[in-house]
Amino acid sequence: MSAVLEFDSDTAKHEQVRTRLIEVIATMNTGDQLPSERELAAQFGVSRMTLRQAISSLARAGYVSRLQGAGTFVIDRTISKNTELTGFTEDMAARGFNASSRLLKVERVAAGAFLGHELILSPEEMVFHIERVRMADGIPMCLETIDLPADLTPDLDQQPLEKSLYAILATTYGIELFEADQIITPTVVNQEQARLLQVPIHSPALIVKRIGFDRKRRPIEHAISIYRGDRYDIRLVIKRRE
Repeated sequence: MSAVLEFDSDTAKHEQVRTRLIEVIATMNTGDQLPSERELAAQFGVSRMTLRQAISSLARAGYVSRLQGAGTFVIDRTISKNTELTGFTEDMAARGFNASSRLLKVERVAAGAFLGHELILSPEEMVFHIERVRMADGIPMCLETIDLPADLTPDLDQQPLEKSLYAILATTYGIELFEADQIITPTVVNQEQARLLQVPIHSPALIVKRIGFDRKRRPIEHAISIYRGDRYDIRLVIKRRE
């Protein structure tokens, strides 16, 4: 664990301690015990009151569990994705995370044969191609590649794509994704994917390939997301045919 923190005067100390603790917890295993409040306060160079504020915030968000007389322990933060069509920002908010994105690329390109087929466009029609790293509380969770018809989303490359894309589609373009065809397969990450996700090379991951439709069953979105296998699972409700 690092030595005394250098604090940014524009951000509350307990928030900065919280951020640093999240980074530390990301390197720990479920069930691991954090050092005592006294030790952490001394290491970070803060008061125990400030340290308690940070840990209380982490407990509310589900990072740790505080057991009276025993200490503070890391708990399972696996994110279970169900079959409901929700965006990353919605998923994270529902679990107490602050969602954000790092935009890697946005460009306006011809659809080509493959995307033309998937989005029912001619190969010459244009799409916006977007690549992002999606994060929860600053920790990379998935890599996302999305293609959208440019004629339905003019000037999309001028929008704040670090924020929720589904919110931008709804508020700026009046587009609501209603349903999707989705395929999920296991994989391992390559060197570049590992670097972006901050995990070891060949770590397990899930590839989610999706075509999203509006209420008129128009294909709006072609998306490929690579989720960290150590932080995600997919949960389905299945029923026996009567």
